[in-house]
Amino acid sequence: MPDVPRVKIGSILDGQHTGEEILIQGWIHRHRSTGGIVFAVVRDATGVLQCTVKKDKVGEEVFAEAETTDFEASVRVTGVVEEDERAPEGYELQVTGFAEVGESPDVPLYEDQGIEHELDHRHLWLRSQELTDVAKVRHTAMDAVREWFTEEDFWQVWPSILTKNAAEGGANVFELEYFEEPAYLTQSSQMYLEAMIYSLERVWCLAPSFRAEKSRTPRHLTEYWHLEAEQAWCDNEENIEIQEQLVAHACNAVAERAGEQVEQLGRDPATLAEVAPPFDRVTYDETVELLQEESHDISWGEDFGAPDERALARMFDGFVFVTHFPAKMKAFYMAQDEDEVYAKCADLLGPEGYGELIGGSERSTDLDLVERRLEAEGEDVEDYEWFLDLREYGSVPHSGFGLGVERFVAYLCNLDHVRDAVPFPRTPNRIQP
Repeated sequence: MPDVPRVKIGSILDGQHTGEEILIQGWIHRHRSTGGIVFAVVRDATGVLQCTVKKDKVGEEVFAEAETTDFEASVRVTGVVEEDERAPEGYELQVTGFAEVGESPDVPLYEDQGIEHELDHRHLWLRSQELTDVAKVRHTAMDAVREWFTEEDFWQVWPSILTKNAAEGGANVFELEYFEEPAYLTQSSQMYLEAMIYSLERVWCLAPSFRAEKSRTPRHLTEYWHLEAEQAWCDNEENIEIQEQLVAHACNAVAERAGEQVEQLGRDPATLAEVAPPFDRVTYDETVELLQEESHDISWGEDFGAPDERALARMFDGFVFVTHFPAKMKAFYMAQDEDEVYAKCADLLGPEGYGELIGGSERSTDLDLVERRLEAEGEDVEDYEWFLDLREYGSVPHSGFGLGVERFVAYLCNLDHVRDAVPFPRTPNRIQP
């Protein structure tokens, strides 16, 4: 093959190499031949490019290799870049050299094979345009999150995912044997983050969390990525303001930096560019009344179901915080009002029925209250002794929250199911690949 510069397809589509002979490396995205011409669409991580192979230009041997190459085979192609409005992306490569690097006979990637087929071959379906676009949007969103936290003086930390404690209570945890001692996969890094605010004050982490829930809904996974933050000297209202600023920044960044991918996934980037704080706020009591007025079967003290959250999404234009849930519904660590009826907390519901994206609260500094709540939930208080120490030695008002990354990405990408927001989804009936 000619010894020419190697470039990325994206730079060709940006018009940087028109008229130049270059080398690209990638995979066969589409492929057809007619007479003495092969049209091979090649993709790499930056885009797709039509490569035109003419038998009278490259000779019989090179032409035969191009003509018989497989769908999803890896290839190295040289050629001269031409601008051509008839080409799918406005540019094409007039091929001077073509070599198959890795063959791909009978790759099991077919249209309309059903979701189970796609999930069984997820390791291959990740090559699809849709999942590639989702991965790029997710990267952009998390990059924006890290950027915002850094600008706001948060420190990223890395807590353990093996624990003796169940942050959300003892139900729905994955238990394992840790050198002849029972332990759990974490449900949340919150308690470890709380320990770190006494030195760093404002901390955040991005780590996997695990819930052994047998939920088979479009919004649940057994393993998901949890974006969590904890702030010293912070009450519930300031905690809410931090969340809405973070979410708005991530939405705006995705609109600006990954607008093309978002649009290909079916969402207008303008809807993300327009996200701005403050978000709407409504109390739990007000929410129950609104739902009851629309004949929803919900009583005070009950959590919202998916139909309830979809109805709320129709009532409010954009993101909405539901605040002050009954304390009995929420976790043992949440601060409560004086009569211990309501928790100082808020759930952020996404637009369009995407449901709860964030759960957050002011944390209780009342050692007696936390101990009583643990006992009421049947927990062994001794297992939480280290966590209770945080209330005993120099405690301060503090708050935090956790964002479910897959649900947020599903919203950004207009996805019907959170399983497509992560490369290898884990559900009650799927642990492979």
